[in-house]
Amino acid sequence: MKNNQTTTPVYIRGCGFHSALGATPEQIQHSLVQGSSPDMRTISGWLNDGSETVIGQVTAPLAAINEQQYPHQNTANNRLALSALQQISSQIQQAIIQYGADRIAVIIGTTTSGISDGEHALEQLAAQGHLPEDYHYHQQEPANTGQFIADYFGLTGLVYTISTACSSSGRSFLSAKRLLKSGLADAVIVGGADTLCRLTLNGFHGLDALSSKRCNPFSMNRDGINIGEAAAFMLLALTPAEEDKKQQLSIKKQSNIAFLGGGDSSDAYHISAPHPDGHGAEIAMQNALTDAGLTPNDIGYINAHGTATPLNDAMEAKAIARVFGHHVMVSSTKPLTGHTLGAASAVEAAICWYILAYQLPLPVQINDDCQDPQLPITLVKRSQPLITSAVLSNSFAFGGNNISLIFGYVND
Repeated sequence: MKNNQTTTPVYIRGCGFHSALGATPEQIQHSLVQGSSPDMRTISGWLNDGSETVIGQVTAPLAAINEQQYPHQNTANNRLALSALQQISSQIQQAIIQYGADRIAVIIGTTTSGISDGEHALEQLAAQGHLPEDYHYHQQEPANTGQFIADYFGLTGLVYTISTACSSSGRSFLSAKRLLKSGLADAVIVGGADTLCRLTLNGFHGLDALSSKRCNPFSMNRDGINIGEAAAFMLLALTPAEEDKKQQLSIKKQSNIAFLGGGDSSDAYHISAPHPDGHGAEIAMQNALTDAGLTPNDIGYINAHGTATPLNDAMEAKAIARVFGHHVMVSSTKPLTGHTLGAASAVEAAICWYILAYQLPLPVQINDDCQDPQLPITLVKRSQPLITSAVLSNSFAFGGNNISLIFGYVND
């Protein structure tokens, strides 16, 4: 890999992840290798018209939050976030010792925040005439989860939340890199969390965007998305942790994984539909390559946005073909997690990290094996290793808010 780094790579000091793929590194690895996800399931009773859909719903127990210690922050979204963050708690504590609590920023993306808690509160209001005593509107404000993370770890650096629909948590990586490069922070917790709620499910159903079965990315029979819930976070810094340099080879490999670069664009073609030719997606991918100092040949795998809607998959395939040709391997992992909305960028960044950290085979594309012949991309159809040192992940949001992130190894 020829990395002409005009911008310093940002090291990933830890990755915490909880989704329909599982709640532990062992479960997540197994699910990715096997291409299975038991938490993807058909539900009824959530949509207003009584129809069925498939969701990615986490089933493992979530972390507990002390209501007295963190008033108005004990939400499903925060419990899910904490269950992922606890996986990298030691790395966060080490960063606090190294830099100080005031030098660690928190930047996250979300769309639902605590809306599910608000829905339950309104149900009680309708049934009993009053809201629950422990309910407060702050619970469903977008900023709630980011502030909870800072409060939980005792951090006093910059804290803010990004909500740009399905690219929200991807933007946290771009913002984190700017903070680190500018010297405004020495480490940044980035990522996102989104929990299932009826508001979102019915909103997408109203757009005729939901599928009644498992989503079918890049198939000629694709007919819509599945919604999921997840939390994924990384701790970023300009240098690897000192103790990582003393570890065995397998851990040292993880310590050399970095966020190499990112690109964005905003084509603003339509409030919900992407540009049919993927112009904004193409610009985001080109910008990411430029930021990382890489060429298209350096990318060995693309984790596609791949929502399984007719318009998204068509435009993304066209854009990928224009930038990378037809040889780069592509797959969408949304059949394993669902579309996790504001957390989607961070979720798929975490999947890329798992591929690199544990040297997993590329995720095979799950669909009905009827690839749309009009889509000029090469899907991962069998187990195979990554043959380069870098991977790219795409996330495209309503309003044409596009993000591409590149992750890979950094040589000492």
